[in-house]
Amino acid sequence: MQNPGFWDNPQQAAHASQELTDLKEEIVYFERFWQAVQAAQSQLSTLVEIQQNAEKSEEEALRELEISLQENVNQLSKDLSLKEREVQFSGPYDKLAATLSVYSGAGGRDAADWAEMLLRMYVRFCEKRAWPVRGLHEHRDEEGGIKSATIEVSGKYVFGTLKHETGVHRLVRISPFDANKRRHTSFALIDVVPVLPKEAVEATDINPQDIEADTFRASGPGGQYVNRRESAVRIRHKPTGFVVECQSERLQGENKARAMAMLAAKLTALKEAEHKGEIAQLRGERKDVAWGNQIRSYVLHPYQIVKDHRTNVEVSNITAVLDGGIDPFIEAETKI
Repeated sequence: MQNPGFWDNPQQAAHASQELTDLKEEIVYFERFWQAVQAAQSQLSTLVEIQQNAEKSEEEALRELEISLQENVNQLSKDLSLKEREVQFSGPYDKLAATLSVYSGAGGRDAADWAEMLLRMYVRFCEKRAWPVRGLHEHRDEEGGIKSATIEVSGKYVFGTLKHETGVHRLVRISPFDANKRRHTSFALIDVVPVLPKEAVEATDINPQDIEADTFRASGPGGQYVNRRESAVRIRHKPTGFVVECQSERLQGENKARAMAMLAAKLTALKEAEHKGEIAQLRGERKDVAWGNQIRSYVLHPYQIVKDHRTNVEVSNITAVLDGGIDPFIEAETKI
């Protein structure tokens, strides 16, 4: 970085600078981790020494020290687990931020409500990890719920963490919209793509003749300026059928640029996929959002359980899952 011509190539320089920052963060992490290990080791030595010479009157103090030591060890184990998971994120885009889209499928009003529940679940998951979430697009159903919505999630290893959530999610429950209280099955599709850096977006070759761009008024809350003008943009890529929308910006040109970046990410992910199974997963909107294609089932009646059909991981506390507790599923899928 101290070479005179280092900044002659801004893109390469920015990449090197980011790499340096990442390496420094790794060093700081392991230095702090090692200090914590040494502190726990010292604490353990003290505990053993006290136990060897302790009297009955000191048993309460010993128990408190044991509890403190166990809490420190548990925290170390948790930190190490997170670091081990990061090592498994070896994909070219795993470190990047991501956009997550949800689309309601078969199930009518229940499906729109289910899509909104899923969106909340992922927002809560991101909030627990302190990942900033920004809404890019929301198309609400006239009777309630959402037909489609897209959020952008910032942070490190966001795409690597969420990419396996792409697929059809199935809900079974007693419908709150059925006067006869019958059991209904609803479906929604989740699609996750990385937020590519500007140079990667510019490098993606998209033929202008292959896209159809429409403008429309932004729906939902967005301020009077947004709702008075056709600032929202919808882009359809004819060869693949990919559809992207953005309405988060005030100006139409900014929404179009962000939508084109989302399309570039989808096309890049499709190009990188090597196996037919991966391609089928990435091309989310072309898959039937209905029975037989689900990756995970959320059953609220007649019993309560969430089951991932790829890893066979099951969680009975469905309330915790819908409140963002999807870590068991993500951890199992990451280890495959």
